[in-house]
Amino acid sequence: MLLSALLLALREIRRNLMRSFLTVLGIVIGVAAVITMVTLGNGATRMVSDQISSLGSNLLMVRPGQRLGPGRDSAGSPNFRKADVEAIRSQVSSLQDVAPAVGSSVTLVAGNNNWSATVNGTTNAYLVAGNWKLAAGRAFLDDEERAGKAVCIIGETVRRELFGSRSPLGDEIRVKTFSCQVVGLLASKGQGAMGMDQDDIVLMPISTVQRRITGNLDIPTILIALKDGADTPAVMAQIRGLLRERRKLAENEADNFNIMDTRQIAETLSGTIRTMTGLLGAVAAVSLLVGGIGIMNIMLVSVTERTREIGIRLAIGALEGEVLLQFLIEAVVLSAFGGLVGIVLALGTCVGLAALMHMPFLFNPGINLLAFFFSAAIGVVFGYVPARRAARLDPIDALRHE
Repeated sequence: MLLSALLLALREIRRNLMRSFLTVLGIVIGVAAVITMVTLGNGATRMVSDQISSLGSNLLMVRPGQRLGPGRDSAGSPNFRKADVEAIRSQVSSLQDVAPAVGSSVTLVAGNNNWSATVNGTTNAYLVAGNWKLAAGRAFLDDEERAGKAVCIIGETVRRELFGSRSPLGDEIRVKTFSCQVVGLLASKGQGAMGMDQDDIVLMPISTVQRRITGNLDIPTILIALKDGADTPAVMAQIRGLLRERRKLAENEADNFNIMDTRQIAETLSGTIRTMTGLLGAVAAVSLLVGGIGIMNIMLVSVTERTREIGIRLAIGALEGEVLLQFLIEAVVLSAFGGLVGIVLALGTCVGLAALMHMPFLFNPGINLLAFFFSAAIGVVFGYVPARRAARLDPIDALRHE
């Protein structure tokens, strides 16, 4: 009986292909939208987590001012000094390394090419704290750091823009009024969490940048890499207490510096993206309900059109349950077929958008199966009323129907 009802349902769907296509269109769009939103949301969450992790594992960033981001109130808050960096390194436990960072945007010149990039004055500890690896060359030598020699390590973007495809090692870059020898090339990291190009960077000894570019001994950023298994809140409390003491802040005074935990930022951003993904998925799911209403409407029309056929089947002995099953199967086949088409459409869309947006494509079989079964359930829920109406028709009245 089930096979016979299924064949009848397929025959009726094939008889009205255009109407059947328009009927399942809402289901197709709904399923595709839900899967696309969830899949892209998962990919965006993974991308943000990876980009934050690329800044450095267990990394703390200390900066002057009470808050981060645009408009941060660093005005009036004194920058750090080399002594602050040394105090943190020697007096705070569970630290892997501490790196000062002095950044300045300058124009670089090599031969006939020029490029604007960020020059960071720092030490070799920056490579550890920022999770940087060298693709070629070497790090700074101790005497180069102490004497402030004009040497630099460049990122992949700077290499591409100034030197093309050739190796930059041993060549010189013009930075303002002095020339700097390239001694190392950083391995590429790609785009950062905030959309910036992490490879558009030049590293120099901090004393070189302070003396030849910024003209002062200020250190606006301190990067602190923690050891694996370190108690991050306890370490942050130690750093906060030490800096408050060194900056001579009274108990009733607020901190004039901030300590940012990159892992906490990653969790916050990932949580925000997951929430937005859930909301967008819920909005997209509304179109599934709209598709279900469309199926109910078409099935009611089908019952009206086939009233005489139903009457004949009931008159020659068909049971109400068989008529109910026939129309219910038609509704489920329509909605399940729409679900399958929606899944295929969503996967194609996700692959294309993931490549276009440079984010990972994470196939989630759970959400695909859930969307398919939900679309089939839509057929059961919204197809039951028309099927019940067909099954309860009076055979005599149905046979009289014109």
